[in-house]
Amino acid sequence: MIGRRLLVAGIGNVFFGDDGFGVEVARRLGARPQPEGVRIADFGIRGIDLAYALTDGVDAAILIDAVPRGGAPGTLYVLEPDVRAAPAGTIADTHRLDPSTVLGLLCTLGDHQPVVRLVGCEPSAGSDDEMMLGLSAPVAAAVDEAVTLVEALVAELCDSAVGRA
Repeated sequence: MIGRRLLVAGIGNVFFGDDGFGVEVARRLGARPQPEGVRIADFGIRGIDLAYALTDGVDAAILIDAVPRGGAPGTLYVLEPDVRAAPAGTIADTHRLDPSTVLGLLCTLGDHQPVVRLVGCEPSAGSDDEMMLGLSAPVAAAVDEAVTLVEALVAELCDSAVGRA
């Protein structure tokens, strides 16, 4: 993957239970060896920082976040958001980070849009409504599987980048 850059971004607020899922997965990934050109980062709730990082020559990005979609708590999803379809012109909330808002902001910052994948985990009901530290049991149990899933996506995106070189 020489000359290609991939960003893996943990998203979430650790003070709101399962919303800290992405942060925990990024923390675990950061302790493991990664291919050349792969950057693991905990963006927490810093949406504007993430948007700018995505415009800084990144070829692909994997965002990791708690994503309520109606499944059982701990269910993992891989989504392929359309960066161009994100609501443009929105301002990222400084207390919460919503990937669609960041992608909308990304569209206003420039023409470069990286390939984006979102690895989401279904949070437990109400886990992000009030302050609490720590992940619920089903979401905590999904972290290791999410690490494996993200590493597989990194390998896939690295292979596809090499094929384009």
